[in-house]
Amino acid sequence: MASLLREQPLLLLFVVGAAGSLLGSLRVRGFALGVAAVLFVGLFVSALDPTLSLPDFVPQLGLVLFVYSVGVAGGPAFFSSLGRAALRTGAVVLAGLLVAAAVTVSLGRALGLGGPTIAGLYAGSLTNTPALASVVEALRTRSAGHLSEPVVGYSMAYPMGVLAVLLVMYLLRGREREPGAESTTPAGLVARTAKIARDEVVGRPAEALLRHEGWRVVFGRHERAGMVEVVSDLTVLERGDLVTVVGASDEVERVVKRLGDAAPVEIELDRSQLDFRRVFVSRKAVLGRAVGDVQREIGRAWGAQITRIRRGDVDVLPSEELLLEPGDRVRVLAPRDRLDALSGYFGDSYRAISEVDVVTVGVGIALGLLLGRVELSPFPGLRLSLGVSGGPLVVGLVLGRLVRTGPLTWSMPYSASLTLRQFGLLLFFAGVGTRSGAAFARTAPTLTGATLFGVGALATLLCALTIMLLGRSLLGLDTARLWGVVAGAHTQPAALAFATERSGSEEPNVGYAQTFPLATIAKILIAQVILALFR
Repeated sequence: MASLLREQPLLLLFVVGAAGSLLGSLRVRGFALGVAAVLFVGLFVSALDPTLSLPDFVPQLGLVLFVYSVGVAGGPAFFSSLGRAALRTGAVVLAGLLVAAAVTVSLGRALGLGGPTIAGLYAGSLTNTPALASVVEALRTRSAGHLSEPVVGYSMAYPMGVLAVLLVMYLLRGREREPGAESTTPAGLVARTAKIARDEVVGRPAEALLRHEGWRVVFGRHERAGMVEVVSDLTVLERGDLVTVVGASDEVERVVKRLGDAAPVEIELDRSQLDFRRVFVSRKAVLGRAVGDVQREIGRAWGAQITRIRRGDVDVLPSEELLLEPGDRVRVLAPRDRLDALSGYFGDSYRAISEVDVVTVGVGIALGLLLGRVELSPFPGLRLSLGVSGGPLVVGLVLGRLVRTGPLTWSMPYSASLTLRQFGLLLFFAGVGTRSGAAFARTAPTLTGATLFGVGALATLLCALTIMLLGRSLLGLDTARLWGVVAGAHTQPAALAFATERSGSEEPNVGYAQTFPLATIAKILIAQVILALFR
């Protein structure tokens, strides 16, 4: 069997990938390694037979696919979250990352560890694959014999890099939602019917009222004397009118009270005159356009209204500046006989949104690789570059924010993006794991292995504690948002899942999106600085 795997690298790749994915799906008290288990299977296989290793090209390709797709997907959220508050949050995150770096470097020097091992420990304690890749890439210009050292450090620190973050979040959780309790900020959207009764809103145009008051809701149907129509710029509210209000439950309840009273009937249940349909956004002429522009166009042509947008697993409230992405499912409200025309306008092709545009992905990754080759020398003897991990990430963030440039659509369908990310990680972990198993087997059962484990765990704990304490005392962040910031700083999906489940809120996702790209780029550069200190 070993000889067959040695002769067939593709077979070795998929055997390691399948076994690792199976192991990663196993849960112990709610914790699972996920795709990172592929790394440990690769280490185990190559520890049994050091000749079982995959070519260098495999992990590099996997890493590029992963970071680029992460960048494209996170670009809109990252740039929309930038501002003064984001800069303060970023400073807190950077403080935590520097504390972790100080711990690994100082203890590493005291214990006589090598620079590559310390840099790998730092990446593993913060569970950051691109940082590990930047270290491995930098070492390629030296001696191939050092390439396994950062991987060993990473693999020893990684398990506690996950568990210690969850422990800190749990111990410093403050007030959180109890299981089964109602959340004040639910992830979904609701619809309520309001009966117009307040003097201050009677006689005012509905859309102008929304803009003036800054309400984060959408008006859908409007009923007067038994006639139901879609709310438009021409709709003027009169006493006794019924209007459907769509948004987050707390905001909807507040707006209904400002309009008048909750109606005894829900007019959205009557689909005899108006109906709704969810359609996929797949037509290129619509992709990348602002919702406000599209809404005005379909309002004039078909008397339709966009009431919600389904992006991934979350319903998003449409706003003027929100850009439509491939795979979005818009819920449109219109007269029944116009729904087919609206489906054609948006495209509504599941096949189209399941495909990856090879041209734009190829151009984007090529630009990222070129950016990664640019070297900076802030101090004599110190040369930094984004490399194959940071370059595609930065370019992906920018292109993801642009969504499209002329005929080129940069954003990817949600399902395709997830597939690329998972497959990219599988390639990377399988590649680096099978090339480092022998060194891992020599280190893990020794005192050095236990030392690496302890240093990594301490770095993880101090980083998470620093961010939690500074975020709460200096920034006044609530627990849910702070959990998301910590998860993003550690680039840790398991921590994000814990935070989202425990809080029952979208706030952790906001904090995660705000910090993940910055933390990833910072860790890539810090890991290279750590490596340079030991030259």
